[in-house]
Amino acid sequence: MKTIVLVRHGKSSWDYEVSDKDRPLKERGINDAHLVAERFKNENCVIDFAYSSPANRALHTSMIFMRNLGFSLNDFQVNEALYDFSGQSVQSFVESLDNKLNTVMIFGHNYAYTSLANSWGDQYIENVPTSGLVQIKFDVAEWSGISKGATEQVIFPKHLKQ
Repeated sequence: MKTIVLVRHGKSSWDYEVSDKDRPLKERGINDAHLVAERFKNENCVIDFAYSSPANRALHTSMIFMRNLGFSLNDFQVNEALYDFSGQSVQSFVESLDNKLNTVMIFGHNYAYTSLANSWGDQYIENVPTSGLVQIKFDVAEWSGISKGATEQVIFPKHLKQ
């Protein structure tokens, strides 16, 4: 069994004249990431390793999750392949993961994450929103063999706000 946890970065700010990779999170993005991370923590899912896009907004979101989950940064890496919007690079990255890892969390971007959630999962998702989390389980022994899995969990900020 292999499980992927896709997390789209939190809401970013367009208030600064910086490159796309350097765009920071808005306050709402920070708050939503904390909200989703806290809810995910209650699921007691054991993550073997976590990876993030190098973009500031994805990296900041990943750090919020890592802190909330009490996750060791020894099991965390930034990877350029996750700075992808189509999903092709992310898919290749996931398919080449070390098979010793069973559950991996990755932080990145749309359109890639909505596309992958729909092609890998068995539940249609119109759009993975900012700070949205989608967990998909595959009945395979190797990452290279993933295709269609079961969408086990979807946590979106709007579902947690009252």
